[in-house]
Amino acid sequence: MKNILLMGAGKIGEMISTMLAQSGDYHVTVADINVRALKRMPKNDSIATLKLDATDADEMAAALHDKYAVLSACPYQMTKVIAPAAKAAGVHYFDLTEDVASTRLTRDLAEGATSAFVPQCGLAPGFISIVAYDIAKKFDTLHNVHMRVGALPKYPSNSLKYNLTWSTDGLINEYCNPCEAIQNGRLVETPPLEELELFSLDGIEYEAFNTSGGLGTLCETLEGKVQNLNYRTARYPGHRDILKLLLQDLRLQERPELMKEIFENALPITMQDVVLVFVTVSGERGGRFEQESYMRKVYAREIDGKDFSAIQITTASGICAMLDMLVDGKLPQSGFVRQEDANFTDFIENRFGSNYARSEDVTP
Repeated sequence: MKNILLMGAGKIGEMISTMLAQSGDYHVTVADINVRALKRMPKNDSIATLKLDATDADEMAAALHDKYAVLSACPYQMTKVIAPAAKAAGVHYFDLTEDVASTRLTRDLAEGATSAFVPQCGLAPGFISIVAYDIAKKFDTLHNVHMRVGALPKYPSNSLKYNLTWSTDGLINEYCNPCEAIQNGRLVETPPLEELELFSLDGIEYEAFNTSGGLGTLCETLEGKVQNLNYRTARYPGHRDILKLLLQDLRLQERPELMKEIFENALPITMQDVVLVFVTVSGERGGRFEQESYMRKVYAREIDGKDFSAIQITTASGICAMLDMLVDGKLPQSGFVRQEDANFTDFIENRFGSNYARSEDVTP
């Protein structure tokens, strides 16, 4: 049984600890400074809780002692604390961050490390990168790689047509920071909330627009090999315009803490959500210009007698599957590990990754 330190006792931490404990192969110590959050963790012999101040180096070192890996389900700002502690302890490191700067820090720490550093293990970046790269490898030459992901309420009831389903810090971060893309073969930065497009799946209208971080390391991996590569977040139509009003016209992007307070006060959390995954790749294959797409929806469902949201299930499945694959020797055992280093078949056939296989096909 592998001993795991899980940092963060929030909604995603609860799902990760549930999945790992149920597997029978992991003992999870869930650490957080918030005692009330720790009390919400599942009651299981394979789960322990620990009140921990991650900024205290001695406390972190003690918590990491004899651990196989540390999984961070904390806000991206904690990467600069947890990742260096993992390197010092020689412990494998996993996180869910979409923050570009945090991933660059992790890459730097991975240099010369004896353990593996595996960031961006969630939905986007994460699973979306594994899917896109798997399809891209089937082409002789690449023209377009388009990635669209949305975590959406099933029953939108406000003007934003949105409910909180995951980290508010992460949400604001992706709405405010520059976005990477490849355009006409060149690596570029594009502004968030721009390049609005509309599309329809299963008879439902969606919009998509630039957000930061969803491409993970794919720009670096595919640079020089693809003409156009981009990632956009999917929402119900009208969401983007309200966000531009709040963040840009009213300048709330300069006051992220106020924006967070507004969101968390006004937008209720929902467990009734759907995750949309939509990847389209085009290019030359066998002398013909072809296109291949991957389109799925993952819904909330009950697990072990409790309701979990689709974003909890998909995010936790990603990091748990990557942990499993490292244990099984299906990922590099040291240094920086990209999401696209994971084989799609290995991932989707994994006991955790198979949660994505429970998704539904989508009719374009």
